[in-house]
Amino acid sequence: MGARENILARIRRAQGRPGSGPTDAERAAVREAIARHEVGPQPPFAHAPDRLAQFLKECDRLGTTHDVLDSDARIPAALARYLDAGGLERRVTGWEAFAALDWAGAGIAFDNRPASGEDRTGLTGCFCAIAETGTALLLSAPAMPKVTALLPETHVLVVRRARLLDTMEEAFALLRAEVGDPPRAVFFVSGPSRTADIEQTIVIGAHGPYRVHVIVLES
Repeated sequence: MGARENILARIRRAQGRPGSGPTDAERAAVREAIARHEVGPQPPFAHAPDRLAQFLKECDRLGTTHDVLDSDARIPAALARYLDAGGLERRVTGWEAFAALDWAGAGIAFDNRPASGEDRTGLTGCFCAIAETGTALLLSAPAMPKVTALLPETHVLVVRRARLLDTMEEAFALLRAEVGDPPRAVFFVSGPSRTADIEQTIVIGAHGPYRVHVIVLES
């Protein structure tokens, strides 16, 4: 018996279970529990009366700036204002879904390709967003490269209000219903990248963007 099996066997004995590994019945019980996707207790604020207000409140808490627009056509002008306000270059690398917008009319150079380490601003959409935590859920695909959300210093994220959910549990349920098996990369964005690994001091932009700006589309 190897070290791993020995440890697991000791745990089973302490729990009053026979043998050194799980039985077929125990495995079947675990599979059944996973298939049920039971939802555990949730805090009262998980289902806020105003979902958008709760989402924007959490964005503020995380340091995510935001804008609310009534149509896709307004994205280029809104993004131009955001870039100018931050003294950022009017060049954006973005997902294919936004390539047909009038970027030239807003004075922005738009590159329809995956971002590289040289790009400063990346524009992406998301699969859905979670009001409880101010989080966006992104899925990878050829037309939705994850590097565009991770490599640039500034990540601009488009969220459609119809895809704004209350909780993480609802996000996973929607993923199972619409996608089934998840793609290779499923990742969450909750504000600018940060870490406190070194001397418990918060460092922004340690493993991703320094800035996250959310554009919520009412349509």
